[in-house]
Amino acid sequence: MARPTKASDAKALVPVSLPPVAEPEPLDDPRRGDVDEWGRSERMRSLARTLYAPLYEKWFRVEWEHMDRIPADGGALLVANHAAALPSDAPAIMHGIEVEMGRPVYGLADHFFRSVPVVGTLWARNGGVVAQPDNAYRLLREQGQLALVFPEGTKGPAKTYDERYRLRRFGRGGFVEIAMRAGVPIIPIAVVGAEESMPTLARVPAVAKALGIPYFPITANMLAFGPLGSLAYFPAKFRIRVLEPVTFDVPADQPRYSRSRIMEEAESVRQSIQEALYDMLQQRTSVWFG
Repeated sequence: MARPTKASDAKALVPVSLPPVAEPEPLDDPRRGDVDEWGRSERMRSLARTLYAPLYEKWFRVEWEHMDRIPADGGALLVANHAAALPSDAPAIMHGIEVEMGRPVYGLADHFFRSVPVVGTLWARNGGVVAQPDNAYRLLREQGQLALVFPEGTKGPAKTYDERYRLRRFGRGGFVEIAMRAGVPIIPIAVVGAEESMPTLARVPAVAKALGIPYFPITANMLAFGPLGSLAYFPAKFRIRVLEPVTFDVPADQPRYSRSRIMEEAESVRQSIQEALYDMLQQRTSVWFG
């Protein structure tokens, strides 16, 4: 005969509803919020665009020629001349494309920027990526992004005022090999105005070596504005010309490409930008008004 069920036993048999247990977030997940795998934050870029817009529109009064040559989708490597002691061309190019075309732009630069405390984080949040071949390949080939590179490297911004608009050697042509391997076009871009926004009058190598930085400039802005001049630009008029895309009739993802072909193509891109700069300078009537 069955034993009568006690009230306490009945309560014990009632299933208890427990709150769902959240899955723990992987400790090695590189993304937090809207930060992508490269460290770029669209919220940070949006804030940067808002803050930079007055400088872009009112101070530099940037004007573009042939922006439609930049593809609306798919990967492309943007290649431009580089200038100003504190480079002013990169933010102008990135801002213009993101505002006018709605496409994010990743800026490839030396690892030095990533290694500087605070600055490195802000640089990454705003689309800065270490200029390493595998990084460029993934951005261009696998993700179909726009990547911006300055083949002059730090030699461009380190130029003194008497050397302005004379392009330095474009390294060993690594940017061409990356474009070939990724199967994307190179879009050459010529920028006039950046050289005068913060011209370098002299370099102090001893100070640069002591600080562990590529160069230490004495700029006209420092003489005009004092210590504030290390961050304050002159209101030079910017003109940015996008040149015809350069494509390569070679298959992507090859283990090796002709070194002589790479150097030849790199020099051709450099020469096309140099000629465009000379043409734009001939047309310019004023540093300040274009």
